[in-house]
Amino acid sequence: MDKQIVSFRLPPDKVAALDALADSLARDRTYLLSEAVDAYLDTQRWHLEQIEAGIAEADAGALVSHDKVKAMASKWRRRK
Repeated sequence: MDKQIVSFRLPPDKVAALDALADSLARDRTYLLSEAVDAYLDTQRWHLEQIEAGIAEADAGALVSHDKVKAMASKWRRRK
C-alpha cells in the first residue's frame, strides 16, 4: 500500500506520552498515530451515519410528537 508523509506539530508532553506508550507496547510512534487516526475516522464516520439516518427518519415522517416526549420525560423526573 502506498503511504504519504503527513506532518503536524504536537506539544512536547504529548510526544513524550506517545513515545512512552509506544515503548511500552513495543511499537513505533507511526503505528500508534495510524491506529489513533483509524479510530478517529471510524468514530466520525459512525457519527455522520447516525446523523444521516436520523435525518432520513425525520424526512420519512418517523417523528415523536412533542406531547409524547413530554409524557416520557415526566416519567424520568425524580419525585420529591
